Amino acid sequence: MQAARLPDGRVHLQEGPIDLILKAEGPGHEAAERAAVAAFDGLLATLVGELTVLRRPIAGPPPAVTGPVARRMVAAVAPYADRFVTPMAAVAGAVSDHLLAEMLAAAPDLARAWVNDGGDIAFHLSPGQSFEVGLVPELGAPVLAGNAVLHHTDPVRGVATSGRGGRSFSLGIADAVTVLAGDAASADVAATLIGNAVDLPGHPAIRRGPASDEDPDSDLGDRAVVLEVGPLTPAEIDAALEAGLLAYATITKSIPLIGVVLFLAGRWRMAGDTVPAARISLPPGA
Repeated sequence: MQAARLPDGRVHLQEGPIDLILKAEGPGHEAAERAAVAAFDGLLATLVGELTVLRRPIAGPPPAVTGPVARRMVAAVAPYADRFVTPMAAVAGAVSDHLLAEMLAAAPDLARAWVNDGGDIAFHLSPGQSFEVGLVPELGAPVLAGNAVLHHTDPVRGVATSGRGGRSFSLGIADAVTVLAGDAASADVAATLIGNAVDLPGHPAIRRGPASDEDPDSDLGDRAVVLEVGPLTPAEIDAALEAGLLAYATITKSIPLIGVVLFLAGRWRMAGDTVPAARISLPPGA
């Protein structure tokens, strides 16, 4: 486990595939950051000890797990037992939620705090505070497509982005799907599922292959993941984005999500609660 303070005051934590940045502001911020470091130490080993269970889809009662992050992962995917998804879909968001909870337990009077695990962010805001989230047009993009300004009065405390080309495989073709939710683990799962739904099944320009051929340890097994997307017409892009919006609408009938922004091939769509959506800045266009 490596921990370092960056020149701008943020804290960088890294071990194995987990690489995150966090910051606390206000009374007790130093205690909060120490608590985060302490909680991070050994977190990966605990997760690895339960990987066999966490890589299996939930198809019935939630499995028994013991680690605090694993419990958050299972809870986040439990509402989706009617479709294929494993607790691994919530791992980054769950890590962010857990560390933020430890920070607030150590310093409950913090003005503002956040944990960013590869773009899956959990944050705390006290009255009068706000938090700005950058929106990427595709995973790994060097520039932002826009931003969302979230306030203490908004019900959003977690943001996650998924899509093709990220750290995990995708069943869909979305360049990026950003979900706003009440916590990061919930946003993480929803972004994965909505990103999977942005798709054009059977399209000849989309190359797919078994996830196991790309990574023998993938929790997706032999399911066909998107490897490459060729040229698509504007009408095809719109159809894929609309499929993603339909998935969002279906999910929000039973799971409280706040908003979503979808990007594919330079085009975008947005849906959700009008309060945070009114503060989402995106370029003109479809």
